[in-house]
Amino acid sequence: MTSTALSAEHEELRRTVEAFARDEVAPVIGDYYEREAFPYEIVAKMGRMGLFGLPFPEEHGGMGGDYFALCLALEELARADSSVAITLEAGVSLGAMPIYRFGSDEQRATWLPRLCSGEALGAFGLTEPGGGSDAGATRTTARLEEGRWVVDGTKCFITNSGTDITALVTVTAVTGRKPDGRPEISTILVPSGTPGFTVGQKYSKVGWNASDTRELVFQDCRVPEENLVGERGRGYAQFLRILDEGRVAIAALSVGLAQGCVDESLRYAGEREAFGSAIGGYQAIQFKIADMEARAHTARLAYYEAARRMLAGEPFKKEAAIAKLVASNAAMDNARDATQVFGGYGFMNEYAVGRFYRDAKILEVGEGTSEVQKMLIARELGLPA
Repeated sequence: MTSTALSAEHEELRRTVEAFARDEVAPVIGDYYEREAFPYEIVAKMGRMGLFGLPFPEEHGGMGGDYFALCLALEELARADSSVAITLEAGVSLGAMPIYRFGSDEQRATWLPRLCSGEALGAFGLTEPGGGSDAGATRTTARLEEGRWVVDGTKCFITNSGTDITALVTVTAVTGRKPDGRPEISTILVPSGTPGFTVGQKYSKVGWNASDTRELVFQDCRVPEENLVGERGRGYAQFLRILDEGRVAIAALSVGLAQGCVDESLRYAGEREAFGSAIGGYQAIQFKIADMEARAHTARLAYYEAARRMLAGEPFKKEAAIAKLVASNAAMDNARDATQVFGGYGFMNEYAVGRFYRDAKILEVGEGTSEVQKMLIARELGLPA
């Protein structure tokens, strides 16, 4: 893989997912979206295609691909719908990846085959009601009692946490204090259905209405001591690694939404007539669509480069933050412009651009706000923390 070209394998995957999104997702997702229903049938098809196992080795039930393959799949899915794309992104990069990166051999053997097949989903319990971007201010606690972790606390905005196929959530929790007084944060794996683990009702959201997002409450929730994921006290560092990778994935998803806005606008500009001719013949519309394409293209190059550096084992924190910042801005700007191209029809939920507009804003917030990305870029440039 280079920053500008795809290998034959990556291009074949891209075309396959493009066709799936166009033929299987786009025609039906609007109904799921309006009903705020989770698309189990689509997720099952994605599982059979191997999309949930793309970046994982075959020994764990995966497809033996890489993280860039996941990003390509996310971009193509998001060209049709972001709810489906975020279900895949969260299931892989937040649900399964912490277990693959940091879990024990037993944890990998127990959970990864089901997660890679799409038969089960995992969730990542990080955000808390009073935390937001300040993930270091975790208030959820976990204490050891007679060989079991006792978890107490609340998490919010957790994707894939309450579906019928959700199997587990990994939770960041304070497990003690470091010598300097700072909290010791660890990651605990909590299987669905564990007593003391309560999944809240679905949120009423502006967008991503066909994805599952809920609050999680832990009250005297007890799991075995071996459910610690990775080293005790390394939970914060682990989640930073997961989020660096996740920002590349969210950038890819954002590019997909931005490109989907171009696709829809091109089609509509050729069909819609005003003042006696197709609106695509007017320079005002042409310039707007040209700007949209330029944004999508530039953002794509940014996430390609971040992914290249990640796969090469090079530092990529700055490039991931740049990609996420640029791509989420492109998605929001393109969604606004596409709605303008469509006029009144762009304000109707029956049109894809109406969904795109509702879905775009969260991309500037989730997995690190735009302000956090700018802070990370500044720090990587050597500016004072």
